[in-house]
Amino acid sequence: MRLPIALVLLCLALAAGAPARADDPNFDKLAAEEAAANAHFGPRTTPGQVIPIPDDVSAALQRVIAAPYGGFDEKPKTPEAWKALVEAANKTAAVNLEKLVEIFDVKVEPATVGGVKAFWITPKEVPEQHRDRLVIALHGGGYVFFPGLPGAGEGVMMAGFGGFKVLAVDYRMPPDFPFPAAVDDAVAVWKEVVKTTKPQNIALVGSSAGGGLVLATVLRLKDEGLPLPGAVAAGTPWSDLAKIGDSYFANAWLDNVLVSYEPMLEGMARLYAGGENLRNPYLSPIYGDFTGFPPTILTTGTRDLFLSNTVRAHRALKRAGAVADLEVYEGESHAQFLAGPGVPESKEAFADIAAFFDRHLGK
Repeated sequence: MRLPIALVLLCLALAAGAPARADDPNFDKLAAEEAAANAHFGPRTTPGQVIPIPDDVSAALQRVIAAPYGGFDEKPKTPEAWKALVEAANKTAAVNLEKLVEIFDVKVEPATVGGVKAFWITPKEVPEQHRDRLVIALHGGGYVFFPGLPGAGEGVMMAGFGGFKVLAVDYRMPPDFPFPAAVDDAVAVWKEVVKTTKPQNIALVGSSAGGGLVLATVLRLKDEGLPLPGAVAAGTPWSDLAKIGDSYFANAWLDNVLVSYEPMLEGMARLYAGGENLRNPYLSPIYGDFTGFPPTILTTGTRDLFLSNTVRAHRALKRAGAVADLEVYEGESHAQFLAGPGVPESKEAFADIAAFFDRHLGK
């Protein structure tokens, strides 16, 4: 019988002792072993641990944090295998999207903008200060998952929580359309939208791969000398597609969404890149020039495998002189601020984003 990996790790950690208190009789032995293992300059080693659920977050978020792993260990080898995974994921996402649309009572209409498929999402009531504003949403999913309407979930929450009219972009994805198709589509939509809406009144929003795509799109707009958005929200952006950054290691097996870089994330990175160097700034925007970047808010969690991706992006923006806010939620794994209307921290995260947009749009 194959035990769930989470249970295996828990058993190993318990067997190792992993005392958390100095008054534990095994603490001195453990301390000596760890001191010896880390007695020289070099990589750090840590003992096996059992990480408790934080008790100072909402009960709804505690349930999200405590959830078992998802399907992180798939190893599709062919385009057909990838497409089968995407189709299966879309069935679940479509059900969730339908519930979100009903809860937030928003109108969703298919469209084609700049030759790119998209969805207009309109809240039942648009506040006066938002009536000349627009949010363009670029969905997550590792650049591979959630084509079509199932990818509009974050856009629906932005409209529902924030009261913004949203254009959710259904950009092309691999295996049929690898890089740079997604960036090309985002730029094409931008060029069309700014014909009728002032760029300073437009915000770009996206999380995970969507967050990385948001950053990459702005870099491309800068390089092409095009007008830039008034504000940006990049949630836990996949800013480096390679396995670089502390949290790829420190939060591996702790993040219950992404879980680890291998095999799925690595597979999606390679599939999307299509042979291109992962340090290309339009693939991994952390390697781009953030000079002149619009005001940006970044959101992550302490257990997020992409915590370092987010922190590194925040620091790059600050070093370039950009306005950049960093919001970090206790206990959250990857993009769990998108958990939905039943989780108070989700409402809080979108309120922060909406307030950030209110401060910077139209300036």
